[in-house]
Amino acid sequence: MIPMILNLHRPSVWIDFDKAADTLYISFEKPQRAEDSIMEDDGNIYHYRADDIVGITVLNASKSIRNQGAVLE
Repeated sequence: MIPMILNLHRPSVWIDFDKAADTLYISFEKPQRAEDSIMEDDGNIYHYRADDIVGITVLNASKSIRNQGAVLE
């Protein structure tokens, strides 16, 4: 997922982690003002406005990130 985020060529990225919910919120615009959200096969929720991705929600983030070799604290 990290390479995909880096390839989006966005000038800013905001990241919030809710430890209690084990959810990682990645926003490419603040506020996102998403018009549509789609849960993909990877279990992540992608938020769109028109054809632009404005954010990603990673559920069960600790497990997902750990599977990619990183650790959330």
